[in-house]
Amino acid sequence: MDTLIPYDSLAADTLNAILDDIVSRDGTDYGDYDLSMVQKREQALRYLKTGDAVLLFDTESETIKMVLKEALTHYDLM
Repeated sequence: MDTLIPYDSLAADTLNAILDDIVSRDGTDYGDYDLSMVQKREQALRYLKTGDAVLLFDTESETIKMVLKEALTHYDLM
């Protein structure tokens, strides 16, 4: 089961560390161009601020993932 984490409830340092972890994971694809870690983090934060994505805590793997809003129907949320 997954738990929604309101990004704005996290301390700035904690949020940045979570976003850095997410954007640096294997399989993260940004197309035909390279972005710096800061640019990737800023892009992810924009998705959260606009509501296009949310943070979920996966209780099975004990990891946090960022999921696009339209994909939320595929998750069992607490």
